[in-house]
Amino acid sequence: MTENEISNLVFDAGMKVHRKLGVGLYENVYEQCLIHELKNSGLNVESQKDISVNYEDLIIEKAFRVDLLIENKVVIEIKAVPELNNYHFYQILNYLRITELKLGMILNFHSTLFKNGVKRVVNKL
Repeated sequence: MTENEISNLVFDAGMKVHRKLGVGLYENVYEQCLIHELKNSGLNVESQKDISVNYEDLIIEKAFRVDLLIENKVVIEIKAVPELNNYHFYQILNYLRITELKLGMILNFHSTLFKNGVKRVVNKL
């Protein structure tokens, strides 16, 4: 399955969760429901996955944690904030660079229209 196919399934699952739950809950609630939907779609989902950082001869274990890693190909960051900003973009872009993955998505469930809260981020490797 390609990154784009995965991202389409993630978007659809996120839309379903957003329609059912609406705006105003904690990220954790959206995350658990999204995991449920994605696993029901047959996707391999790792939640709160610790990632190490290699810097020269130094390995920093558990340097950061991604919300979701789908099929070991797509990083998902779940937010429930009034507005996304550059910090959120650079956060996921760094996750992609460090993991050497191509595609990440920010899903902001606080957005009134779900599609307006979804941002795709591409690592140009």
